[in-house]
Amino acid sequence: MHIPSSYKKTDVTDIKDFLIQNSFGILINQVNGKPWATHIPLELDVDKDSNDVLVGHISKVNPQADNFIESNEVLCIFNGPHSYISSSWYEKEDAPTWNYIAVHIYGKLHILSEDEIMESFHKLVNKYEKNSKNPISTADMSEKTLKEIKGVVGFKILIEDI
Repeated sequence: MHIPSSYKKTDVTDIKDFLIQNSFGILINQVNGKPWATHIPLELDVDKDSNDVLVGHISKVNPQADNFIESNEVLCIFNGPHSYISSSWYEKEDAPTWNYIAVHIYGKLHILSEDEIMESFHKLVNKYEKNSKNPISTADMSEKTLKEIKGVVGFKILIEDI
């Protein structure tokens, strides 16, 4: 992504806050020699070695999952607010433009164990249910429902470049 220097943000705290507030991202890797993208929640977390990671999961039937290769580099894109900027707003003539906020993250993919997937599932549900009118808890879900976790591939992405 080209970023004009006057617009580039480098404050890691601001970027992490953006990722937490805009965690629905796009995961991109190669599938049969072609870029493939899946829109999914990608949660910012810290691993046991204190590294920043993104954690997510996709269905095992998604062709992208068949092409998850341990330690391959992937790209994750997160979008925020955006808007057309009319040149009529300028004091002098200039071209109209589009302003937006986006973060691109590059990192190495690592497949999660079933226990790690379940842990990330609990975190994900708790995060998004906490403000629900009638929140559910994974602690109250049946064993049958929780077995659906076997239908996903969980992963973490060790963040290497932002």
